[in-house]
Amino acid sequence: MKENVFDVLLYLFENYIDTDEMEKPDKDALEIELERVGFPELEIDKAFEWLESMTVVVDDASINEKRMAELAMRFYTQQEMERLDVECRGYLLFLEQVGVLDSGTREIVIERVLALNTDEIDLEQMKWVVLMVLFYQPDREVAYAWMEDLVFEDMEAIVH
Repeated sequence: MKENVFDVLLYLFENYIDTDEMEKPDKDALEIELERVGFPELEIDKAFEWLESMTVVVDDASINEKRMAELAMRFYTQQEMERLDVECRGYLLFLEQVGVLDSGTREIVIERVLALNTDEIDLEQMKWVVLMVLFYQPDREVAYAWMEDLVFEDMEAIVH
């Protein structure tokens, strides 16, 4: 079984995201559990680094700066295009157009995808990364809830 950083992150997110603060185990306990479940130590360490590097956007831009950001067009670098296929890039654009992502959170999503160090990311993985990023952003509860519905509706469609 070849587990990667994304698999570890997904396991943590699915099992611990909705638990109360008082019930959350500490990092050492999580590492022991992840090893017990079968994740390699190196991938566990990389997953914790990934989470610790999560950037939070501080939304203090003026109205004019926000308007300029809305009008700006995002061009992807060659490296980004190699890792994010057309479907993923189109999905990010869609999420921006419907207001789930703003330019700042889009950049965090792209940065976090690149930090996974995988050759390519598929649309389902992209959705989970977006969900994880939104979870850590202050005042993005509505966007998170909307994205959560999208992710879990897609999972139900696959199961049925």
